Amino acid sequence: MQRAGRALAVVAPFLVYALTPGDLSEHAPLALAIASFAIVSWMTHALDHAITGLIACYLFWALRVVPFHTAFGGFGTPTPWLVFATLLYGTMATKSGLARRIAYMVMRAVGHSYSRLLLGLLVSDFLLTLLVPSGIARVVLMAVVALGLIEAFGMGPGSNIGRGIFVLLSCTTPIFDKMMIAGAASFTARELIEKVGQVEVLWSQWLVAFLPFDLILIFAAWRLTLWLYPPEREALPGGAEFLEEERRRMGSWTTLEKSTALLGAVAVGLWVTEAFHGIPAPLIGMGVGLAAALPILGVFKGSDFKKFDFLPVLFVGSAISVSGVLMETKALDGLIGFLTTAAGPYLLNAWSSTLVLYWTAFVYHIFIGEEISMLATSLPVLMQMAQAQGLETLSLGMIWTFAAGGKIFVYQSAVLIVGYSYGYFDGRDLLRVGLALAVVQSVALFVVAPFYWPLIGL
Repeated sequence: MQRAGRALAVVAPFLVYALTPGDLSEHAPLALAIASFAIVSWMTHALDHAITGLIACYLFWALRVVPFHTAFGGFGTPTPWLVFATLLYGTMATKSGLARRIAYMVMRAVGHSYSRLLLGLLVSDFLLTLLVPSGIARVVLMAVVALGLIEAFGMGPGSNIGRGIFVLLSCTTPIFDKMMIAGAASFTARELIEKVGQVEVLWSQWLVAFLPFDLILIFAAWRLTLWLYPPEREALPGGAEFLEEERRRMGSWTTLEKSTALLGAVAVGLWVTEAFHGIPAPLIGMGVGLAAALPILGVFKGSDFKKFDFLPVLFVGSAISVSGVLMETKALDGLIGFLTTAAGPYLLNAWSSTLVLYWTAFVYHIFIGEEISMLATSLPVLMQMAQAQGLETLSLGMIWTFAAGGKIFVYQSAVLIVGYSYGYFDGRDLLRVGLALAVVQSVALFVVAPFYWPLIGL
């Protein structure tokens, strides 16, 4: 597979360059060719994700497709540094022992069977969406608990328990972000729907509209994970007695645990109250991550940074850069026009429009991985087309935004990159779970939306 991927990554750019229509901008054909190399390599794992991204950024710059500040522009956005900060917090939670302590607290509350613990993690992640407006932050917070649970089960990377927990959290978190207005992507979508679609978007109406889908997704994702990754152990070894014994062995809280918990409380508190103080999540995350290295807290030492894996940060920055170059060169204008023109005739019927819109957005998201860029480049076109045809802009915009939550490749979301960086699942796990959940989402839309949404005024 890897050899075939490497061959395809070399051949694809030449084919794309040769077949690109000549009516696009001057640099669009070369931009698309280089981007096709990155996308094919990311899909097939021909090279490391971060190395692939850096090669693409370098080629954009070296071949004068765009200037340096555009070719590497993704590194000047907050997202890569939020990834860095949240990975720092996950590392210090594990190092301090806080992850293990929290895991045992959770297990004592929900029970010691793997099935109940898995459902507890999923529901907790969903409820946290209301409080923490950052999918990356939530994955890191949940990973703290997950790492402790996996350790308590005596498992590690490669185990079904570890793979199931991390691929589940990584796949569902970006979807939860789209089923309520609680993240950068959904905030962007709301603004574009209101501005271009000229319709009011209510937070409460959005929440109520997707509530049935939340319940369907939680149940389907839970059962799917149990089916695909049957646990090596059905229950925690030793059961309740083991939990109590481990709690006693951990003893009182250490200074390192208290420092880590304090930093975590500050981060969560600021994330929860972002609407009041306006401090963005990346700024909060970086502040907390760097504060952990101060001598007064002593959570991190210089030697800890030397062991840190910076590849996820480079991957996020380069992936955003690729999307930025495609937008800057207007290389996607033809694709957007083709997709909307092809989808237009099928948007007159409630049932066909849900399926066509969902899968059109799903496919488009593969070409432009970063979800905010995906929405920013396509929603205005969709809204304009809907207005021209006299269609209901709000419901179409909500379906398109919902589809942005479906992902099958790591490069499509910084949340997936963070979850992937823990090393518990690979691209094949993501492909089969992500695709299965995408099918569930589309079926739920087809069955529920045409009947339920009119009842709530959509």
